[in-house]
Amino acid sequence: MQPHRLKAGGRAFAHIAQYHPELTALRRDLHAHPELGFEEVYTSARVKEALKLCGVDEIHDGIGRTGVVAVIRGRGRSSGAMVGLRADMDALPIAEDNEFSWKSCKPGLMHGCGHDGHTAMLVGAARYLAETRNFDGTAVLIFQPGEEGYGGARVMMEDGLFERFPVQSIYAMHNWPALKPGVVGINPGPMMAAADRITIEITGRGGHGAHAYQTVDVVLVAAHIITAAQSIVARNVRAIESAVLSLCAVQAGDLGAFSVLPGTARIVGTVRTFDPQVQEMVEKRLKDLCNAVALGFGASATVHYERIYPATINSEAEAQFAGDVAESLVGADHVVRDLEPSMGAEDFSFMLQTKPGAYLRLGQGAGASGSALHNSRYDFNDEILPLGSALHASLIEQAMPLASP
Repeated sequence: MQPHRLKAGGRAFAHIAQYHPELTALRRDLHAHPELGFEEVYTSARVKEALKLCGVDEIHDGIGRTGVVAVIRGRGRSSGAMVGLRADMDALPIAEDNEFSWKSCKPGLMHGCGHDGHTAMLVGAARYLAETRNFDGTAVLIFQPGEEGYGGARVMMEDGLFERFPVQSIYAMHNWPALKPGVVGINPGPMMAAADRITIEITGRGGHGAHAYQTVDVVLVAAHIITAAQSIVARNVRAIESAVLSLCAVQAGDLGAFSVLPGTARIVGTVRTFDPQVQEMVEKRLKDLCNAVALGFGASATVHYERIYPATINSEAEAQFAGDVAESLVGADHVVRDLEPSMGAEDFSFMLQTKPGAYLRLGQGAGASGSALHNSRYDFNDEILPLGSALHASLIEQAMPLASP
């Protein structure tokens, strides 16, 4: 893969392309040794080892339990600027179905979202920035644990991340199989939705299936709640706004007890929104609806509504800047500046609530298996490693340019 224009970003790409084989080897080693959130002991050790070889100025570990932060100072120091880059490190509890030599060596775990590639790309940027130092200020490279549902970004922040490293802005990127390799996607607003977890506990009166009139049937109540809940988005959310309410699992009774009506049932699911007002409305309507439906059948329902991740919202100026940097690498025709937001979620959102910044998509294509993210056949496309590293590095160089001689 070659950049379309050899501007400042193109020079970074050409430099980083020289160690593409090393980045590929690192990425595949991380893929073979996946670790869940806050268990990234091997991954953190490999990252620290690589950063030492890169010649960064400082390495800080144990931030957010298994997080690692590298500091690289530019040749210029007059600006006093500090810019952050973030990559996630954790894997998923998925059994891998691939057969290549670097497949997961841990049963039930795999890098099914490409965080191994994200980590390798940021290491590549660290090596380039430490070798060239063509910027005026300080680069802070954040290797974050526990993105997959653990809120690792929030945990690092609670552990003093931005007090110790007070960056003025921060950037992150994620591979995206839906975009072709070499294409970068961004928009100056919502990129990912807020993710909420919902648990609905229904209590009735169990009994014999042959004497249902003596019971308060929680299975029937659950069925009506599941159906009625879909009216919230359809009839309470404005058509020009976005929301998803999915009830994904139901647990009631015993499959071996075919004639026993249970006394309790549980439904779990998720709500995805962009607008906090829509989020609040969906929560209220769900609670009101579940209570009313249950009461109508003589049962009771309790809704536990947990806000997991806020929406990932790019700040306008930083999104514009990141798009410009991407153009310097791949050309305007390979940058999508109005990328459609995803209803998935991302804990980089916590960082963007505190610091201005932007979250980018880096196209990688679907690969030979045609697999999307969180799929047992997924694998990161190693061909985009130099481009991702160059994009990281170019964000630093162009955010904190050296003064002209």
